Amino acid sequence: MKKSSILLNGLIKENPVLVLVLGTCPTLAVTTMAINALGMGAATIFVLTFSNLVISLLRNVIPNTVRIPCYIVVISTFVTIVGLVMQAYLPAIYSALGVFLPLIVVNCIILGRAEMFASKNTPLDSTLDGIGMGLGFTLTLFIMASIREILGFGTFLGFDITFGVLKPLSILSQAPGGFFVFGVLMALSVFVQRKMGKKEIKTEISCEACGLCKDKTACDGCKNREEAAQ
Repeated sequence: MKKSSILLNGLIKENPVLVLVLGTCPTLAVTTMAINALGMGAATIFVLTFSNLVISLLRNVIPNTVRIPCYIVVISTFVTIVGLVMQAYLPAIYSALGVFLPLIVVNCIILGRAEMFASKNTPLDSTLDGIGMGLGFTLTLFIMASIREILGFGTFLGFDITFGVLKPLSILSQAPGGFFVFGVLMALSVFVQRKMGKKEIKTEISCEACGLCKDKTACDGCKNREEAAQ
């Protein structure tokens, strides 16, 4: 697999939240404010990247029978580091994230990538996978939090942007609003992936490979090729 593909898979094709549907609990909980989403995303990128790296380096040393406890020890080490740093330098975000910061230890995204990717691939590939998945998680959180904060509170990153002209939709700052925005983003992700998939298939099938037209010189837009792609 190309290095660029490993890095970019987490953004759309294998987005951990919208496609793999992992980490839903912190996604819904911390996306009321964009700054909190960025804090959780940054912490997750750090933990995911370095835990993937260490687990990949130790993949031939860790006994298979105790691999999950070993993964948790590695992950909890980096969660402790990021927790202490945020508590010292970003106390407001640390308090806002609350219990969801230490719960990164058992986040399905972190454990899932450790089990499915880092334990089976090289350190470089595992590091790129951690960065890509972390960026995909952060991007999803930021978009979702931005929508909820702007429409639910009338602010963005804590600054008032409506100037009292528009009345905020308070339901978007609550749990039902979170599920609604989450569902809309998932639907949009599926739509984009289907469009991308059809485009890739149509690109791969040429007139010469189609075989459905008896007279290939009279193809004229190749309606048959489009039907084959579908």
